[in-house]
Amino acid sequence: MNPIHLLFISLLALGFSGQPATYKSAAPIEASTVAPAATTPDDDQIIPWVPDVRLNWQDFQCAPLHGTDAVASTSTSLGIAYQVVNGRLSYHITCNFAKNKSWGLMKTEYILAHEQGHFDITEIFARRLNEALNNYQFNRHSFKKDINEIYQSIVAEKEDYQQRYDGETDHSRNRRVQYEWLERIQTMLDETAPYASYP
Repeated sequence: MNPIHLLFISLLALGFSGQPATYKSAAPIEASTVAPAATTPDDDQIIPWVPDVRLNWQDFQCAPLHGTDAVASTSTSLGIAYQVVNGRLSYHITCNFAKNKSWGLMKTEYILAHEQGHFDITEIFARRLNEALNNYQFNRHSFKKDINEIYQSIVAEKEDYQQRYDGETDHSRNRRVQYEWLERIQTMLDETAPYASYP
């Protein structure tokens, strides 16, 4: 019988209306005795992405940062836990919003829509991760390296997209481009719908 390999990786990515955090590196994949889990001990501080459920300002529970151009900050995470049993890969993907790391200073519906866009972008890339893993041809000799590379690639694309979103919309200040981006995000959600039911 093959041993069970339990691994977990998670990345916290910040998207600000004012200035996004710079992506440095994703957490490395490391063996763990922690079983795959959808949530953390602070379950009440986490909101999983759910269709037709939108963020509201009560969800932004961190104290606002002052001395910055940002008027709001959204903290999202894209995570994966997986295991291999008898040569078969199974995985669990999470796309979450962190209440205790997200804040709003100027609480308008317009800015909230921009922040929701950051959460939606993370969901798009959770679906892309699901698609990539669904198409992965399992290799028992290199699966750890392969999955790490898939994850790192998806995360890099996500971070680039988050930064483009803020850059092109000028952190939501360019209203015309902001509305165009919201339409683009919705189109991408529609296009990735076949991979929305990730394990």
